[in-house]
Amino acid sequence: MYAVIATGGKQYRVKVGDTIDVEKLAPSDGGPLELRPLLVVGDDGAVTSRRDALANVTVRASVEQVKGPKLTVFKYKNKTGYRNRNGHRQRLTRIRVDEITA
Repeated sequence: MYAVIATGGKQYRVKVGDTIDVEKLAPSDGGPLELRPLLVVGDDGAVTSRRDALANVTVRASVEQVKGPKLTVFKYKNKTGYRNRNGHRQRLTRIRVDEITA
């Protein structure tokens, strides 16, 4: 069984045991998180997308706060001697899906 969840303005297809990195969420490290799926597909291939059927479906996950990879930002203007080098690491939340209840 898998579920399609939405967080941070993006949609992710997850199943039990998956680990994904999403934009930073509020829960602390190791804390539980419950997400509401947009679409759930059962083991037999039947798609469930009705709002009343999805009202009792939850995706339980554990979270961990991490930093993303280092990105180098380099600005350069020709013939003026302007060079600017900067770095950035995005704060992310790593979600591990523990259970999908239907």
